[in-house]
Amino acid sequence: MSALLDIRGLTLNRGGRAILSDVRLRVDAGQSHVLLGANGAGKSTLAYAVMGCAAYEPSAGRVYFDGTDVTDLPIHERARRGLALAWQEPARFEGLTVADYLGIGGRLDPAACLAQVGLAPSDYLHRGLDRTLSGGERKRIELAGVLALQPRLAILDEPSAGIDFLSEREIQRVIEALRQGGAVLLITHQEALAAGADRASQLCGGRIVCVGDPADVIAAYRSRRCRRCDGEVCHDG
Repeated sequence: MSALLDIRGLTLNRGGRAILSDVRLRVDAGQSHVLLGANGAGKSTLAYAVMGCAAYEPSAGRVYFDGTDVTDLPIHERARRGLALAWQEPARFEGLTVADYLGIGGRLDPAACLAQVGLAPSDYLHRGLDRTLSGGERKRIELAGVLALQPRLAILDEPSAGIDFLSEREIQRVIEALRQGGAVLLITHQEALAAGADRASQLCGGRIVCVGDPADVIAAYRSRRCRRCDGEVCHDG
């Protein structure tokens, strides 16, 4: 199976220190891959670097998407090629309705996408995407937006994906829907979410320290998460 996302030796320094160090991560087409790590491990930083966000340019290493080096491409070009990221804090758009938001570049029916994330279309399609919505509502709508785009790779950062407001069954249903047209990289600290993935990796202290079967990575995460990362890397081949 070919790699859809291939991160090779990514290092990112900020404020004089390495936030990410020699990160190597592969996500295959059609795969659900979980990146497991404690708060502060560098998970969101990695997501922003892959997406090409300003101020998250790598100090070393390359990012390949579908065999093409995208390391130096701007964020809009990566999005055009099929990368999508659920942001840490979903934006408000005064004057824009939920239906308008879901229709921007969307390929699927907005109503169906809202229903997929547990929101009644009749209650939300004509509402403004503004401060009248709660944080949980905006996060669900953002996730519906990712579904509507049908990206080739959806990067779901747990706090920004509205996962705290969805049941585990709903989350798995959304991931399965996203996998139909591409792949999913789910970033989380929750072991239960990692258990259902095809493959998993653990990020500790800015390094990938374990890659393989989700059960094995979860076991490594349990044994390591309260320790300082020693940088030892274990792979299953």
